[in-house]
Parts: sequence; structure tokens; C-alpha cells
Amino acid sequence: MPELPEVQALAAFLRERAVGRVVAAVEVGSVAVLKTYDPPVTSLQGLEVLSATRHGKFLDLDVDGLHLVLHLARAGWLRWYDELPARPLRPGGRSPQALRVRLDDGSGFDLTEAGTRKGLAVYVVRDPAEVRGIATLGPDPLDPRFDRAALADLLRGSRHQVKGLLRDQSVLAGVGNAYSDEVLHAARISPFALAGSLDDEQVDRLFAALQEVLTTAVAAAAGRPAAELKDAKRAGMRVHGRTGQACPVCGDVVREVSFADRSLQYCPTCQTGGKPLADRRTSRFLK
Repeated sequence: MPELPEVQALAAFLRERAVGRVVAAVEVGSVAVLKTYDPPVTSLQGLEVLSATRHGKFLDLDVDGLHLVLHLARAGWLRWYDELPARPLRPGGRSPQALRVRLDDGSGFDLTEAGTRKGLAVYVVRDPAEVRGIATLGPDPLDPRFDRAALADLLRGSRHQVKGLLRDQSVLAGVGNAYSDEVLHAARISPFALAGSLDDEQVDRLFAALQEVLTTAVAAAAGRPAAELKDAKRAGMRVHGRTGQACPVCGDVVREVSFADRSLQYCPTCQTGGKPLADRRTSRFLK
């Protein structure tokens, strides 16, 4: 799933390629991705792209006052073309192409989604806050106003596991499954620790890790074309997606806890006092 660093890089990429261009056409390959109908997507035709920004994990294109808001979900992606195929995108069929935006110079992009579990979402709104997922976002961890005290306020009194709290978009915007694994590894904190039980030193480490991991990932993604962002993300992971490999910090084996629809990865030596978290239903919360 694209998270804060990748979506920020996509916004920067579109600022370079799409801003200043006029939308020539919007073609729909999957009606299911359209989450709003007024204004219709066709209302974007003939309007100029003014900006590209990020709200959490949402991508927002300001098209002359209308906003094309995209959420790529777990398996969605944006595929850019300097020259789009001439053949129009048609609804139906099994193609992963869900939406195509044509620009006036022949360039543009497709939104694609692989797999059978569909979550890709497209909105056309007059104000980004009309999208519920944006309206309910928590603070952005890279906002200069988000400091150690702000993080401590979010954690204070919480009975949630710290892993779940970091992933909750209404608490903290932009961090998902992958970067929450990376942040907790860098902070040397168990993913099952209760957020409200972290002591001052742990909060210090968590804030420092949050800033370091995200700023490093943003820097690694900056300037890359859209096609390279997925590989750049994978290359930067120390524990996420690396089950069975050696922890780059201590050399222990990276372990995994599986859930119904996702998994988490962690290092026992770095994060749980050397104790494996065998199963989410039986493992005790570890400090």
C-alpha cells in the first residue's frame, strides 16, 4: 500500500508533469472506483490542473477549483505515460485499468488496481474536506507543528496497541502497515505494547524514529518517476516484508505475526527482549 512517502512523491511527480496542463478527457474503466457522482468526472474536461498535494495517504489534484482526489488503497497505483495509448479506456472487462486521465499534450495517467480485493477510490469534489477520509484525518507526522508533545498527547491514556495506533488514520495521517513496522523497529518498541503505557524514554525514541524513518523515506522517493517508487520503498525496508532474513541492526531473524488480512514484521532482539510473538491471540503485550 502506498503510504505517506510514496504519495508525497507522486504529488511532486504530478506537479512536474501535470500542473499547467488541461484535462482533455477522463475515461472510466471501472465504475466501482467512483465514490462521488456530483460533480461527474466529465466535469474535469477542459479545466487546467493547478496543483497536486497530499492529505495523509490521499492524493489531491486541484483542477481549476474542482478536486480529483485519489486513494490508492492496498493494490492501486498510478501509471504515468508521456504518450497515452490512443485507444480509449472502456468500462467492464478484467483489465486492471480503472481510470484514465488524458491531458492536452497527449500525456496522462492510468489508475490501476491488481487483485480481487478492490479498494481504489476516486472522488470529484469541490472541497477535499467533503471526502470523509480526509475530513477525519489526524495530524500529519511531518507537519512542523507536530512535535514530541503532540505525539505524547496522542499516546496518553490509550489502551490500543502502539502498532494499531500508528496505523489509525484518524490518529496519525499517512502511516500504514509498512512504515509502522519500520518506525517501531527503529524505536526498539514491541508492536503489541500498549500505547498509553510507554514511558518518557520510549516516547522520545518513538518520536525520533517516526521523524527519521519518514524523512529518510521521503528523501529516497523524491525525484523518482512513479514507476520506480514501489521498488524504492521495498529497498528501504529493514524489517517489513523481510520475514526470515537477518535484522540489519543485530543479526537476529526477522519474525512475523499474521492476521486475517495483513501481517507485521519485527525483530525479537531489538523490540521484544528476545521473545518471539508467536500469535496475536496468545502473545502478551511486551514493553
